[in-house]
Amino acid sequence: MSPAPSAASAPEKPPAKQPPAADRVYTHVKRGLLERRYEGGTLLTEGELAEEVGVSRTPVREALLRLEMEGLIKLYPKKGALVLPVSAQEIADVVETRQLVEEYAVRKAMTAPPALIARLEELLARQQEQAASGDLAGAAATDRAFHAAIVRSAGNEILSRLYDQLRDRQLRMGVAVLNSHPDRVAKTLAEHEEILKALRSGDTEAAVTLVHGHVSWFSHLARGEVR
Repeated sequence: MSPAPSAASAPEKPPAKQPPAADRVYTHVKRGLLERRYEGGTLLTEGELAEEVGVSRTPVREALLRLEMEGLIKLYPKKGALVLPVSAQEIADVVETRQLVEEYAVRKAMTAPPALIARLEELLARQQEQAASGDLAGAAATDRAFHAAIVRSAGNEILSRLYDQLRDRQLRMGVAVLNSHPDRVAKTLAEHEEILKALRSGDTEAAVTLVHGHVSWFSHLARGEVR
């Protein structure tokens, strides 16, 4: 019986290839924006970001241009990039769009396969764990995934792409809400449970009413200060 090859003779795996520098900066800054490490009104400088990520200033400029196009920052030549705060109008617009899309989708979800219920149960359990551990950014992302799963179940690809365009705004608002209103975490989980219960029982009108109320809660923020 031939001896097993030694660890020394095993071929070495090539080192994982890093993404391009501009992509690394883009991911780093966007994560900071969505997790609210960079608050609205913060001025980001090319030098500081280059040092944080370990790159030159050229890819930093490229990444910041992409983020400006997405409406997350505003560039000021020779000064830096200003993190744009979440505005009252933005919240109102997102709420209105979500109501239109999600109320339609939840009606369609009543004929969805059991796989949707299983997926929603999985996401709810994950969000409960994240909330319990204090991972508000993770809980906000899972909240968005819960609603996106319902929207995708409608089977309308155009509608799903439209909804996905709200992804970053929803995540950013979700983290802001959970930080400013920590009592909302438990309410969000309870409302998700009620929505899931209505879907399981096939109660269309109850599901629509629950989704409307759940999404509408954000609208009161448009009437006050957003932090």
